Amino acid sequence: MPATREAARRRLHLARGRRAELLAVLALLLKGYRPLAWRVAIGGGEIDLIVRRGSTVAFVEVKARPTLEEAHGAIDARKRRLVSRAARAWIARAPWSAGLTLRADAVFVAPGRWPRHVVSAFELEMGR
Repeated sequence: MPATREAARRRLHLARGRRAELLAVLALLLKGYRPLAWRVAIGGGEIDLIVRRGSTVAFVEVKARPTLEEAHGAIDARKRRLVSRAARAWIARAPWSAGLTLRADAVFVAPGRWPRHVVSAFELEMGR
């Protein structure tokens, strides 16, 4: 694929991802979550959103696909490891979060559908 076509494809993919993240934030705001951080790259991993509601901090992976089912299947073991690694690094820099409930949520986005928020979509790997 020519470089310009590849660059255009990457820009489109990035724009879709940002739009999905915006929809995810809006859905979470309506559920009473407060955004703490967005697009966090830390500790060799990445977290799309970090939100808080009450005594819970959720590290949220956002996946946009043609269907909600495809989005749900898009979080593989590698992605779970990267989110967990970033979450551990973020927690180390946010000692105030030590007494809170910490979990990994997901928001799945598909065209023409309301985003689906899945609480505790996967286990955070905290021991590594």
